[in-house]
Amino acid sequence: MKKIMLQTILFCCLCMASCSDSERNEPVLPPDQEQEEPVTPDRPQDYAELINKTYPVPASYGQEAEHRGEVVRIDYRTRDYAEGTGAARTNTAYVYLPYGYDEHTDRRYNVLYFVHGHYGTAATTFEAENGLLRKLLDHMTENGDMAPTIVVSPSYNYGQPTANYADADPYCEALPQELVNDLIPIVESRYRTYAESTNAAGLEASRGHRAIGGFSMGAVTTWYALEHTLDYFKYYMPVSADCWSLGRFAGMNRPDETARYLADIIRQSSYTGNGFYIWAASGTDDSAYRETLVQVEAMARLTEIFPLSNLTFHEKEGARHEFRPLAEYLYNALPFIFPNRQNGDMNSYGHLTTSSTVKEVVEHEAFSGFGQFILPAERSYDANMRLADVARLLPYHNYVTGERAMETINKMIDYVSDGNRLFYDIYSDAEKRADSRKNNTGLFFFRGEPGKPFAIVCPGGGFSYVGAIHEGFPLAIALSEMGYNAFSIQYRTGGAQVACEDLAQAIDFIMRHAEELRVSTEDYSLWGGSAGARMAAYLGSYSTQGFIDAAHERPATVVMGYTGHSDYTRNDPPTYVVIGDNDGIASASVMRQRVENLRASGIDAEFHLFPNLRHGFGLGIGTSAEGWEKNAVKFWEKYISRKNGSSYGK
Repeated sequence: MKKIMLQTILFCCLCMASCSDSERNEPVLPPDQEQEEPVTPDRPQDYAELINKTYPVPASYGQEAEHRGEVVRIDYRTRDYAEGTGAARTNTAYVYLPYGYDEHTDRRYNVLYFVHGHYGTAATTFEAENGLLRKLLDHMTENGDMAPTIVVSPSYNYGQPTANYADADPYCEALPQELVNDLIPIVESRYRTYAESTNAAGLEASRGHRAIGGFSMGAVTTWYALEHTLDYFKYYMPVSADCWSLGRFAGMNRPDETARYLADIIRQSSYTGNGFYIWAASGTDDSAYRETLVQVEAMARLTEIFPLSNLTFHEKEGARHEFRPLAEYLYNALPFIFPNRQNGDMNSYGHLTTSSTVKEVVEHEAFSGFGQFILPAERSYDANMRLADVARLLPYHNYVTGERAMETINKMIDYVSDGNRLFYDIYSDAEKRADSRKNNTGLFFFRGEPGKPFAIVCPGGGFSYVGAIHEGFPLAIALSEMGYNAFSIQYRTGGAQVACEDLAQAIDFIMRHAEELRVSTEDYSLWGGSAGARMAAYLGSYSTQGFIDAAHERPATVVMGYTGHSDYTRNDPPTYVVIGDNDGIASASVMRQRVENLRASGIDAEFHLFPNLRHGFGLGIGTSAEGWEKNAVKFWEKYISRKNGSSYGK
């Protein structure tokens, strides 16, 4: 077995009205278009799977439940976002709190923001049809049809509907901004949601527990939310209206152009792959049925961005453009968007807080068999130490907070709760018996899109500990949310040699199990910070055959964070480097020189120096480096080949 001996290195995110539009004699479409049948291009190949019939609401759900939730009014200050004057305004929202909210003080709640249609107000949502939707939510909570969920009814019209519904368009476009800036911070700081903070970082980190939907003009609002506030909502529920981003009724009249526009929004975000979901709906006799459906069909033809895993359409047979069918749409959507994992065979694992102890992390049932690797297993620590003090376990890292560690851990808990396997052994039982230190190895896997390339993230820690909680897991999660299959490696400490052997073994494991893991074996990437960056660089230089008896191609790219690694070969892969100008451990000048040497050898390489930044910044949230991983992915994408021979980056 050939080995490259390495030296140990120590440093190294309504028509919600009581009556229908038709009953008001208000046309849903402009008069010259109302009878016009839009041209419908060829259906998507999987059209039958795109369209779903809704299930009826049990009759008993129209009666008062035994246990009733509470509806709370919130009056709040906001600004004039529609006309852009910034003038101070007040607005009103209503918040539905499920029964038991005051009793279950340890429980966190998902949130749905549902917007009324024209002629509706914020109060309409829970008052119309004798409290129909409130009764529905009470029964669904009582019977465990969905996870505990708070429902908020905001308003774009300030209680004063415009004379013509189409004139409400600028107010609908403005509402998502008002929600993010003004209402959501009030709601999610006042009530126990998954948002640990209500700043931009906190809301983005909790977006997987937040949905927005709406009926008629509320659906127009929902499409605008997809356009403008994708960072803050993962789930979108537009009912009976098309997207007006390219003009009124553009989704119906220009469906392909609208679909491409929305696809570009997604493509330019970090949420391609499984980072969003659109649950669209309408009734088959709804005057807005066609305008909604043709747009969704056009979107479904763009399978790269809108596969069935991201987009579905649901229809209620015979339903018109009126309030009552909303109960059925919500009855079908909410268990899908926010499933109750205590039902059926699904597991439900509790979340942790910053007050949770190290012992609670290690022994958490979601991490059975590998909980010791969530925090630096190589550091001696007090089992009763709180997660709030996690920075004490990572002396070579900066910008470590208990809040972000908690958010990361809870995302991992949710990932396991969703039925995903999180941890994989890379060595056989026989190999671990022969060398007991190999028990301290493995791969954490965060799925992206099936068939896409994979990345392995190598956390740093001076080869004395593995700082995955700050460097490995958050970055791997971010890459998976961008659609790529991402792994974080747990490796043996004590020196670069054994660490690189473990990384080579991990690459070989993924290659041998690619079909099971549903990952591409081509154009993979290696990422690392500090000591982990050295590991990625060494495997980029010498590949797996330099460390184990298995030969695989070098990675398509290497991404290196804050290290002083100067070694390179003329066969190194394209390399992307990030470092702070206030790094007291790694030398920025050494890394700059390495990049220059690579370029002189004809190898594509980029060097990025961030101001006022110390060593071990991870994702750099709240620093000058925040978002660096997105640019690094774009660099990688230049070297990811499609089957047709072009690349994602071209």
